[in-house]
Amino acid sequence: MRPASAADVEAVAELRAVVLRADLERLGRYDEHRVRQRLRDGFAPDHTWVVEVRGVLAGCVALRPENDAHRLEHFYLDPGLQGRGIGSAVLRLLLERCDRDGTRVRLNVLRGSRAQQLYERHGFGVETEETVDVFMVREPALAPVSARCVASADDERQSPRANAV
Repeated sequence: MRPASAADVEAVAELRAVVLRADLERLGRYDEHRVRQRLRDGFAPDHTWVVEVRGVLAGCVALRPENDAHRLEHFYLDPGLQGRGIGSAVLRLLLERCDRDGTRVRLNVLRGSRAQQLYERHGFGVETEETVDVFMVREPALAPVSARCVASADDERQSPRANAV
């Protein structure tokens, strides 16, 4: 993984359109322009990482601080690479950081998406459900105080460990 930059926005918007298309079509919500524009409007490179496999864009993920939690968003992985453990490895890395900080994580996933199963395997539970979205939350795993890190996920963006995936 590497920190995202503003130059990544179009490639990530295109990836989002590919990854979400089937679920959005199933829900009757796919709009070719809107699916890309929503990413562009919410893209925050300071809180986003790009996942590369052999030097090629394979995915992205954002972890944005909120009042009482971090919001996991824009987590997309090339469909040809799904099911190989890459998404689990990325998610595990980010959740370990949040656990060290004692920070809960929130996200939303499209109703009926296979991604919900991934999140459930990593400790997320359903908080609320709406027509299109399922809102999930994960409380931090308990860790000894000595093991907790005082740095936020943003401080670790440049960490060598960020390149482990």
